[in-house]
Amino acid sequence: MPVFTVRGSFYARRGYWQAFSKTHEAETGELAREWALSEIGGCHHVKRSRIRIESVNAAGST
Repeated sequence: MPVFTVRGSFYARRGYWQAFSKTHEAETGELAREWALSEIGGCHHVKRSRIRIESVNAAGST
């Protein structure tokens, strides 16, 4: 199964945009994107509207 890297930022509680990079094994880039939204939202209690996804790339690509 391919590995995807999801990069973006989320609005942190202290009032600034915190950058993140998550790597996940998924069948498609869209599933990796959904996983990242769920992971950030669950761990940091951030609504999806306050999460910005900048890129979803397969491992090894730029």
